[in-house]
Amino acid sequence: MDTSTVVPRRALVVDDEQALARLIAGYLEREGFEVDLAFDGPSAVGQARECDPELIVLDLGLPGLDGVEVCRQVRTFSDAYVMMLTARAEEVDTLIGLSVGADDYMTKPFRPRELVARVNTLLRRPRRTSVASAVPDAPAMAVGALRIDAVGREVHLDDELVALTRTEFDLLATLAAAPQRVFSRRALIAAVWGDEWVGDEHLVDVHLLHVRRKLGDTTTQQRFVRTVRGAGYRMGTGE
Repeated sequence: MDTSTVVPRRALVVDDEQALARLIAGYLEREGFEVDLAFDGPSAVGQARECDPELIVLDLGLPGLDGVEVCRQVRTFSDAYVMMLTARAEEVDTLIGLSVGADDYMTKPFRPRELVARVNTLLRRPRRTSVASAVPDAPAMAVGALRIDAVGREVHLDDELVALTRTEFDLLATLAAAPQRVFSRRALIAAVWGDEWVGDEHLVDVHLLHVRRKLGDTTTQQRFVRTVRGAGYRMGTGE
């Protein structure tokens, strides 16, 4: 096979532990990535804007700007996959990181091969362009005043665009595609992240909490994403 015309994927690795950043970069390069490095928050934002990576491996604890703020700023101009790294396992860090648009997270220390496996799982999830070209005639889904466009990967509520991250959209679309079904966390993990994904299944709760907030749902008024106690989640009627 002639690989001379293959366009390599681009990744940005951000960590103030420079030795670790270069180690991760080496593993990603073996997977066919071109890798850029940044060692502080402001540089990370600038690099992300300049090199337009498909993947960002982002440490939470950075000088200048922390990983949460970097992710928040990057999400204003990039739809890159974001793998958050943290040396602190406290749940609050995970919740904050995911709420600003990180797709997944890993706690240090970790094995680089495990990171690569998780990255490959993320990359199997479709980007906006690939979904539109693969299913050009896919119908939009409607739940009350909520309209979910699977082709354009857009959500409108009362004709107003709702800004969802890739993960939030995928979870909502999965629920809407089978509105009578109750999905367990594991079933949603399999549908959105893939069967081989390994990690904390409660990240589903974090992402769906964020979806609910954006759709105006509350714990007492669950119009669109409903909790089925002891079982999981299902789509509501929008009423």
